[in-house]
Amino acid sequence: MGQLLEKHIIQLLKERDDKAISLLYDNYADTLYGVALKVVKDEALAQDVLQESLVKVWKKSESYDASKAKLFTWLFRITRNTAIDKLRSVNNKADKEIQIEVSNVFRLGNTDYQPEHLDVKDHMNSLEEKYQVVLDALFFQGMTQQEASEALDIPLGTIKSRLKIGLRELRKVYDVTTLLILVIVNLL
Repeated sequence: MGQLLEKHIIQLLKERDDKAISLLYDNYADTLYGVALKVVKDEALAQDVLQESLVKVWKKSESYDASKAKLFTWLFRITRNTAIDKLRSVNNKADKEIQIEVSNVFRLGNTDYQPEHLDVKDHMNSLEEKYQVVLDALFFQGMTQQEASEALDIPLGTIKSRLKIGLRELRKVYDVTTLLILVIVNLL
């Protein structure tokens, strides 16, 4: 690809012109798909990664710095990192499914929890909305922290902080064991 076309794409990205994505797709999609496929080793997943990568490129277009990397290098890194995140997410979900099937978690022998505490969603309403949104995404929608970060457009570190604070607030209502049981029950 010529430098002139690359500069044109960069300019369109900085201007937030929709043509930039079209040009990126036309000129880079096959190569970026190949990068994703090499990491995830699944064609459908690689297509998802390509799409997510292009969305990230669009959202982060103002962060591109030509003095630090060529456009392709930047695109390559975003796609590769997205593919690695996607692979981890898929593997984590598979691991959780396996663990739930063979888990002894329901044989904890704890009789301290009370049925009226199963209204965790009601108690979540007492939290600030920013904590409610994160807890809902993670525990009731079944998202991973990475997925919640992307879906809510909140940095991963902020997701982790809000989860920690939200759970700390819920611990004021529930004891730790009951809270653990509620979280696990709501993950099923």
